[in-house]
Amino acid sequence: MQHIQGISRYQLRLQSLEDTISQENPVRFIDAFVNLIDLAKIGFTPRVLKTEGRPSFDTKVFLKIYLYSYINGIRSSRRHLCRLCR
Repeated sequence: MQHIQGISRYQLRLQSLEDTISQENPVRFIDAFVNLIDLAKIGFTPRVLKTEGRPSFDTKVFLKIYLYSYINGIRSSRRHLCRLCR
């Protein structure tokens, strides 16, 4: 696959990522929603721009970040998005 795979949320650590996110957090809805939709049908088709170097992240990850930032009132600024994703 051409995308960078993220770290599994179900791996064991001192504290699980699943345990740190409350059940009412909107990020859970966004995650489930984006995983259920067919991105190709709405125009999100991944393109391979180059064949060498580090692969890109999955398109679904960017859509999840965009929707989460939009819900939280952040329309731009990479610094704010990085802080929000932490």
